[in-house]
Amino acid sequence: MNSHALPPDPDTLLYRMAFASLRGINFILAREFLARLGSERDFFEASESSLSSMTGGTRSRLFSRSYRDEVLDAARRELDFVAANSIATIYHTDSRYPSRLLEADDAPLMLYGLGNADLNPPASIAIVGTRHATPYGTAFVDALIKRLAQRMAIKPLIVSGLAFGIDIAAHRAALREGLPTAAVLAHGLNTIYPAQHRTTAVEIARSEGMLLTDYRSCDPIHKGNFLARNRIVAGLVDCLIVVESAAKGGALITARIADSYSRDVFAVPGRLGDKFSAGCNKLIARSRAHLITGADDLIEAMQWPVREEETAQLSLFPELSPADQAIIDLLSERGEARPAEIALALGQPIGKIMAALVDLEFKGRAIAFPGGLYRPA
Repeated sequence: MNSHALPPDPDTLLYRMAFASLRGINFILAREFLARLGSERDFFEASESSLSSMTGGTRSRLFSRSYRDEVLDAARRELDFVAANSIATIYHTDSRYPSRLLEADDAPLMLYGLGNADLNPPASIAIVGTRHATPYGTAFVDALIKRLAQRMAIKPLIVSGLAFGIDIAAHRAALREGLPTAAVLAHGLNTIYPAQHRTTAVEIARSEGMLLTDYRSCDPIHKGNFLARNRIVAGLVDCLIVVESAAKGGALITARIADSYSRDVFAVPGRLGDKFSAGCNKLIARSRAHLITGADDLIEAMQWPVREEETAQLSLFPELSPADQAIIDLLSERGEARPAEIALALGQPIGKIMAALVDLEFKGRAIAFPGGLYRPA
């Protein structure tokens, strides 16, 4: 299937872009038409009657000459936009097209990308969650991705949707830790939404990452786009992690799609009664997601290769940074403390303290107890 290693000529690309943008087209229909006609260009040059006969005499606007001419005109304009902005066009027959996504019947025929990410990496992880992330959720994402970068022998691709909250936390953590990250957008590459994330989007495109979408620059943005793009987030990866979610939300929809694609789904447990842990706790309680407490759980479950640990890392009490040692000293002095109390005592932001505490748990130096309390190990 992935036979085209070289970029197509502009004429071929024009017809591929037009064909991929036909309303209602999917892999099943596309393969049927191409098997009978030979090429995308042949579809646009065929008569209405011949196209209709291929579907048992069905009459459809899809076959009308005026509609196909309209689609071709839009593709010509989009081709100019793509060329002017150095946008990658990734057709479903291209070797660069994500092979995992090809497994989904509702995958788009064409993807548009800015950046250089490998969309067929040895490991890929979607991290999704609420737009209203708490310090607990953000700290978990930071610690998870930091540990993945430290432990894994291969670089996983971190996939999310550039939205507020958990999504943007995942992208930014991946950038900090030197991991490739792909942001799947619900609109064309002529804009960035939300605008507040434009700087991060630019950094993604200029690093090992990619801004990825199946929408053209001429496609209007509407609410349904954000739900539709979730199938791409789920389809690109080996597994999906829901970090925080209310009882209903887009992250749970993405988890359901991932499960339908036979992807492994994980959820981060939260305290009972916390609004943005309700969705995760429900997924775990109903056995729709595996409970995950950190990167080691994920690596073990997915059986991904790990680096050989250095002697210092294997020691019972690895050396701590001055900031981490200050937290341990405070816990040792008081016996126990909550993150807010530690932040106040040390004059540090609560988010930074939460991330450090999760990391200290990984190192076996701190233990979390009910009620948000932490004690030295």
